[in-house]
Amino acid sequence: MNKQLLLTATVTLGIGLAGGYWLAQQSNHEPVVQSADSKKPLFYRSTMNPSATSPVPAKDDMGMDYEPVYADDNAPKQPKILFYRNPMNPSVTSPIPAKDNMGMDYLPVYADDDKEKPDVPAGAVKIDPVTVQNMGVRTAIAKKTLLSHVVRAVGRVAYDEERIVRLHPKTEGWIETLRVDKTGQWVRKNEELLSIYSPQLVASQQEYVLALNNLKVLEKSPIEDIRRGAEDLVKSSRERLKLLDVPEHQLHDLTTSQAIKKGLHIHTPADGIVINIGAREGQYVTPETELYMIADLSNVWVYADIYEYELPWVKEGDSVEMRLAGVPGRTFKGHLAFIYPYAEAKTRTIKVRLVFDNADLLLKPDMFAEVTILADKQLNTVAIPVEAVIRSGAQTQVLVVRGSGKFEPRQVTTGLSSNDEIAIIDGLTAGEEVVTSAQFLIDSESKLNEATAKMMAPSAPQQSVTESLPAESGAHKHD
Repeated sequence: MNKQLLLTATVTLGIGLAGGYWLAQQSNHEPVVQSADSKKPLFYRSTMNPSATSPVPAKDDMGMDYEPVYADDNAPKQPKILFYRNPMNPSVTSPIPAKDNMGMDYLPVYADDDKEKPDVPAGAVKIDPVTVQNMGVRTAIAKKTLLSHVVRAVGRVAYDEERIVRLHPKTEGWIETLRVDKTGQWVRKNEELLSIYSPQLVASQQEYVLALNNLKVLEKSPIEDIRRGAEDLVKSSRERLKLLDVPEHQLHDLTTSQAIKKGLHIHTPADGIVINIGAREGQYVTPETELYMIADLSNVWVYADIYEYELPWVKEGDSVEMRLAGVPGRTFKGHLAFIYPYAEAKTRTIKVRLVFDNADLLLKPDMFAEVTILADKQLNTVAIPVEAVIRSGAQTQVLVVRGSGKFEPRQVTTGLSSNDEIAIIDGLTAGEEVVTSAQFLIDSESKLNEATAKMMAPSAPQQSVTESLPAESGAHKHD
């Protein structure tokens, strides 16, 4: 009896617990069902193309399900589309989505309340983020950086003008012997070039010999003035021969032997190569005749032309590197010695002179070379990509990103440019974001917005002519 009663109580308790659990579950699920029933989708949108919608569930061309769009009161209010505008011709508009002749989608124009705020500048543009992505808009950050520049140009090797010697005779005469008779021939300093017969040189030698003999007779004279006069005569006649370029060894031979030489030897004053020979054997020459032109090639000059916009970067003393096709694998190092103070009229370039050591004589005049000027000048400034700058007439501006899909045109003052970057002197700070591509489409939209804002702005009331006249203090009476 007791066992049967205990079993009955246990079963009753189990049934009660199960019923209570079932009621609790029903109460928990009921609001969820009601919430799910109340949240119905408005329509369905393509995940790849948000402009494609459907009132019923659908799939796109790739087989992807459209995502449902719900009526959510907490969602941000979408701006209202006023109309659609041709991206290539902003004056052409449409009340519905359309395409132009090139197949480009018209851009939506929104009723943006932010334009009425005083802190938004005139010409500010707001574009749908999807449209921004379709336009291929790219941006870059303005950064504080160190700008430097490398100038590359074509150079031409030339003679060092300071190492060119032009040899002329000091007296008239005839060429007797021409020892160096080929252009391009290498000569050493004090090497004999030619011998010349000159009656004036013969007469000067005779005067010198007579002065020596006279000194020999009068050197023991008891009268000091006579001895001094004889010594002065020897000095003056010897100095005359030196001024006629009589070499020292011939003067020494003439002093010791007192034998008059018919021909005068002319020696080269410096090392170099013979560039030009102006006389031949037997030719009559005068002081106007250029006998030789000799150039020392141990140093050479290189002329290069640089453009006007590169001129602010270079200065005298900058290091230079040079490469030539005729000397492969060799890099010559020199420096910039001079910047010419004028520009070439035809090429609008500025000539610079570079100096290189040529001890190996590998650099030949009139050879062409690739020149690289390593400019020492550096600028620590705010820089942006060159393609971000919009130059329109007298204005230079950039498009600054103010937020998602919001762009502001801003005038800037630009400086030097280098390596596809340009320095910004005024109008932009480091860290701001600027548009680097598709900015001309945005700029056309900005110009139209600015013009529209100016036309719709209320004009200032004009003061009437009557009010502008001063009030009369009293009436005038005329008789």
